[in-house]
Amino acid sequence: MAESTAAWIAALRESVCRFGHRNWILIADGAYPCHSARGVTTVVADEDLPAVLERALALLNEARHVRPVPWLDTEMALVSEAAAPGIQAYRARLNTALAGYRVNQAPHSELIRRIGAAAAQFEVLVVKTQTMLPYASVFLELDCAYWDAAREEELRALLPKAI
Repeated sequence: MAESTAAWIAALRESVCRFGHRNWILIADGAYPCHSARGVTTVVADEDLPAVLERALALLNEARHVRPVPWLDTEMALVSEAAAPGIQAYRARLNTALAGYRVNQAPHSELIRRIGAAAAQFEVLVVKTQTMLPYASVFLELDCAYWDAAREEELRALLPKAI
C-alpha cells in the first residue's frame, strides 16, 4: 500500500538533509526487494518512478553538501518493448530526467551488493514507486558536492609527506 504523497516526500526531504557522501537513495520499481539490513529504510510512493526521480533530483540539486551519482541496471537496456510494454517510453522519460548527469551502469546483482555493503555502515533510503517495469530502478549514490575526486587524489598524494 502506498503512503501519502506527503509522507514519502517528507522522508526524502529529511534524508537529503541528513545524508552525506556514501549514503544512497534508491528510486525503485514496484518489485524491488525490501532489505533486511538495519541501515535501509523503505517508503512507498503513490507515483511512478520518473516523477519520484524528478522530485529526488530537484531536492538533491538544491542541496549544497551532496550531489547524486546515478546508477542504472545494465539489464534495462536489453529489455525489449515486446517483453515489457512501456519500457521504451520509460527509458525516454529517464533519459530526460537524467540529462546532464554522468550515468553509470552495473549489473543488477552488483548494485544490490553495493547497497548491502553500504547499508552495513551508512543509511540507505529506498523509495518504492508504482512503476511495474523490470530493471527500472535508479540508484543514486551520494557524493560530496564541495569536494571532488581530483582534489582528494591531490590531497592523498601530499599525505605521506606530512606524516
